[in-house]
Amino acid sequence: MVWFLRTLFAVVLASMLAVTSWASFRCPLFAVPREVFTHPWFIATMFDAYWGFTTFFVWVCSKQTSWVARGAWFVAIMLLGNIAMSAYCLSELFTLPKDGQLADLLTARRAGPGALGLILAPAGLLVVALA
Repeated sequence: MVWFLRTLFAVVLASMLAVTSWASFRCPLFAVPREVFTHPWFIATMFDAYWGFTTFFVWVCSKQTSWVARGAWFVAIMLLGNIAMSAYCLSELFTLPKDGQLADLLTARRAGPGALGLILAPAGLLVVALA
């Protein structure tokens, strides 16, 4: 199961980086027409995505014991979405001991500032600033 999850989240990360890069070369992030921003299905999709991000962040908060790590992951998840979420899952999956169980992955607490979150949060801010 761990190998399946590693593969899944690697595919999610790679595909999100690819499609985001492709889209950014074709159109600036904030150049979406007003008709799209105000369309009911766009609004519903954004609510769905951000409530999903919030749900995932609550799980991250239960695992991270440092407020610095929690804050960094909040910024990273809200700005980078599934890119940050798949990176977090891959990080957790690759730190799981060989004899570790999936339950350990879901419940193990992490102390410290969380280096990956501290890298991804400014990256997310940079993406928004350059958009």
